Amino acid sequence: MAFDDGIADFRSDTVTRPTPEMLAAMVAAPLGDDVYHDDPTVNLLEEESASVTGKEAAIFVPTGTMGNQLSIMAHTHPGEEIIAHEGSHVRSIEAGAPQALSGVAFRTVSGDGGRIEPEDVEQAMELSGSFVGPGIFPRIGLLVWENTHNLSGGRVIPVDLMEKTSHVARAHSLKIHVDGARIFNAVAASGVAADRYAAVADTIQFCFSKGLGAPVGSIVCGTQALMDEIRYLRRRLGGGMRQAGVLAAAARVALRGRERLVEDHVLATALGVSLAERFPGSVDPMTVETNMVRVSFAALGMEWAEVSERLDASGIKINPPMAGWWRIVTHRDVDSADMGRLLSVLE
Repeated sequence: MAFDDGIADFRSDTVTRPTPEMLAAMVAAPLGDDVYHDDPTVNLLEEESASVTGKEAAIFVPTGTMGNQLSIMAHTHPGEEIIAHEGSHVRSIEAGAPQALSGVAFRTVSGDGGRIEPEDVEQAMELSGSFVGPGIFPRIGLLVWENTHNLSGGRVIPVDLMEKTSHVARAHSLKIHVDGARIFNAVAASGVAADRYAAVADTIQFCFSKGLGAPVGSIVCGTQALMDEIRYLRRRLGGGMRQAGVLAAAARVALRGRERLVEDHVLATALGVSLAERFPGSVDPMTVETNMVRVSFAALGMEWAEVSERLDASGIKINPPMAGWWRIVTHRDVDSADMGRLLSVLE
């Protein structure tokens, strides 16, 4: 349902507000100092997150971007390259952080829906650190997955493909990180458990502040030795949050409620089908796999200025199209009535 002020916000699943249960947990949370590693609520969240992903340990961080960047810092050396999809979040939507913070570059691939095939890794590794003519190609140290894949419209990368490609990466001694900001959307859509997705990688990051609905926070999971290193690096980036249990308490509630994500997928599917029926060619319903609807804006036959004015007048928020594509995101704070309002505006 829309927010109390009547706004229906389809910009992202990051706009959700904490539930009454989350707020109550925040007030009641036992606290310590997480920089000293003695905040009991944070420690519980880290234990629970490690267990869900099948990893040995975990560390709570303020944002998914910080979690990804800490993992890249722990896995790479300056001057190396990372194999990643050309539309990956770590490359495209993190303000150049890998280049600025870790001194690394990208060797990109362009598979459908964020996919990276085994042959992509084999091809990339042919020149890794090799002498060719007068020069030496950069070494490649890391493979990064993103599941679900944001810029492809929330697509799910099949776990068997991740396993096959990661097996090839391991054969080349690459480290592997999963940007699983929305990994539980992948779980809800595929029925594959989170620990199987995480098993392909050394580290996995996921967000509590997206579809799970918590107000703040992400987490990185991996071995205890890696988490010790990332805890040190987190301090370097200013990520020590002291009495962070007030945030971890809400995140624990969000993690327990992850099975409700399927509701967001049902709504997104209904929206995609409705748009495809009303505006042929605007949406391929088969690509609506999770909580995002990727719309070809040109197929709507409207100008953005006109649509934006109507949306504002109707109390609906959506980000403008980017590169011709319009992303509409469902979450716990919009429902079928809000979807109806959106369709009415477009019609």
